[in-house]
Amino acid sequence: MSSSLNIQLTTELRRFVDERASDNDVYATPSEYVRDLIRHDMEKRQAQASILRGLDDIKNNRFATETVDDIINEDHT
Repeated sequence: MSSSLNIQLTTELRRFVDERASDNDVYATPSEYVRDLIRHDMEKRQAQASILRGLDDIKNNRFATETVDDIINEDHT
């Protein structure tokens, strides 16, 4: 299901979005450009959360006893 979101942009921002939306046919519409920006931001936040969990694991001495190579080699034996 989809829903709409109306936003107000300055003339400068709107011009930029329109330019990006027509940039080498990468985005067919301004909406596609904005959706792509949001998806990239979501991916960035997920990566940041993973890094923070990893740092918390290190801080709290939570370590795996196996290396990545050990795990890969287990799958092939």
